[in-house]
Amino acid sequence: MAGRITKADVQLRPDPRYGSKVLSRFINCVMKDGRKTAAERVVYGAIDLIEERTKGEPSGIEVFEKAIENVKPRVEVRSKRVGGANYQVPMQVNRKRQQSLAFRWIINAARADKGKPMAKRLARELYDASNGEGKAMSTRDQTHRMADANKAFAHFAW
Repeated sequence: MAGRITKADVQLRPDPRYGSKVLSRFINCVMKDGRKTAAERVVYGAIDLIEERTKGEPSGIEVFEKAIENVKPRVEVRSKRVGGANYQVPMQVNRKRQQSLAFRWIINAARADKGKPMAKRLARELYDASNGEGKAMSTRDQTHRMADANKAFAHFAW
């Protein structure tokens, strides 16, 4: 059942290094097959690489937060069936979904780039996203363009 209330937010512990719940959730999204220490090693390695690249100003966690904020979509299109026809209806995205989409787009962009260690790929994608560039940002821009193109169907929003 969609929209059910869970204890996920209450049970989520902040990450050990920075004390951030957002970073902890991101680590959980990077994790595959329950290998949390491997996911932590990748994410912390990426943040360390960002800090080396920026020479500590801004810090790696600030770059991470800025990247997530930049990639979050404001609107998306959802399919709605009206009178036998399907319309792509632009709709506002709630905060939780914005965050999960941003995580997904950044991780998928990093995983798509083959040939380097995951920490380096993730560091590059986070750094690019914090500067408004990269594959994750282009995915967000494409989503916004699609919503803008279908603005005529906004009156079908439910």
